[in-house]
Amino acid sequence: MRVATARASRLRSSPVQLALYLALGVALPASAWSAIRSIPLSGPASDGWLAQIAVANIACWYVLSKLRSYARSRLLSYVLPVNLVSFGLVFAINAFARADFSWSLLLPCAISTLVVSYLVTARTRHVNPEVRHYIIPGGEIGTILGRQGFVEIGHAAELEALIDNGAITGSIVADLHQDMLPDWERAIARAALKGIPVYHYRLIEEELTGEVRISHLRENDLGSLIPNLPYRTAKRVIDVAGAVILAPLLLPAMGLIALAIKLDGPGPVLFLQERLGYRGETFTMVKFRTMRERDVAADTDAMRDDAITRDGDDRITRIGRILRKTRLDELPQVWNILMGDMSWIGPRPEARALADWYEQEIPFYSYRHIVRPGITGWAQVNQGHVADIDAVSTKLRLDFYYVKNLSLWLDILIGLKTLRVIVGGFGAK
Repeated sequence: MRVATARASRLRSSPVQLALYLALGVALPASAWSAIRSIPLSGPASDGWLAQIAVANIACWYVLSKLRSYARSRLLSYVLPVNLVSFGLVFAINAFARADFSWSLLLPCAISTLVVSYLVTARTRHVNPEVRHYIIPGGEIGTILGRQGFVEIGHAAELEALIDNGAITGSIVADLHQDMLPDWERAIARAALKGIPVYHYRLIEEELTGEVRISHLRENDLGSLIPNLPYRTAKRVIDVAGAVILAPLLLPAMGLIALAIKLDGPGPVLFLQERLGYRGETFTMVKFRTMRERDVAADTDAMRDDAITRDGDDRITRIGRILRKTRLDELPQVWNILMGDMSWIGPRPEARALADWYEQEIPFYSYRHIVRPGITGWAQVNQGHVADIDAVSTKLRLDFYYVKNLSLWLDILIGLKTLRVIVGGFGAK
């Protein structure tokens, strides 16, 4: 058991992982291919092939290692998509350019890299049993206590002994806003001087749950939620470029969907609704109509009730149920992306009637509008469709996590999760 644990620990090292990827995913299958085909691996053509394959191989390792740092990342389910995209790009670029490329070399290297990805991910996705985090009692500790790898310490003297013996392999977790006894404060100071990480419990809780909780306006709470400004600018470029590149594929698909809606029954193809979006401004969101037309009274309660979709809602049409399950009803929002109202990924924009209600009931609800709303997002892929106040509060914590951790890698993770949602119909109503 100790030998297996030691091997798993070494496998968590980035250099070891990269070496395995290159050795088993490129060098070994390439050498076998060279021996079978009697083609030397040295030479201008072979060097170019191997360089592209190595880039795809490293991309698989790098993307999966980056995704590992986020909460709720079920990495095994993302191994195949990441590998398909990485090697698929090599295939697509060479096929489009009609370049001289050895597909018989690409295939075994792609399969070998996929196997290595699964093996490394399976061995490293669980909590390292050798790492133990120690919780200091008192104050609030959220939902951390009782989780694997977290142990509560009874006395400051016990913590001092662990520090002296060099027995702390993880970190120390505490509610640093509480008034501690001097013994605890001295022990924490010693731990910090020894290079042992000391974290406020809320930081650890965020990593474990993928949610950011704000119940009171404390120092730097909202300041810590300022999104990644450089990436937010680049994200807008990515959004527009993605919409333009995908347009030739999306337009024919939307034409077929529009025809299906018209054949399914009377009513317009598109559904327009006022939503609250970026910086709290109202915009008109467009999507395919999935419900029968109905008259709604012009009072707040009626509009709020009409905006809520419930399980088994009898207003949904036959084709509408399919579109909602597969999320294809959202495709026209590419127009909103081009207009700057939305992004591919971000907090879901709410109907104006619901947003006004949530702002009255939930503290800091409006802060989610600091980034552009998205067609898909962190809350959508982890929670699904919600409407009641308690569920919306959880959704808000998920939205805050997205705002705080806004990055390309989190967007990639959400994109991969979205594919799972589309296939499984998670959260569809």
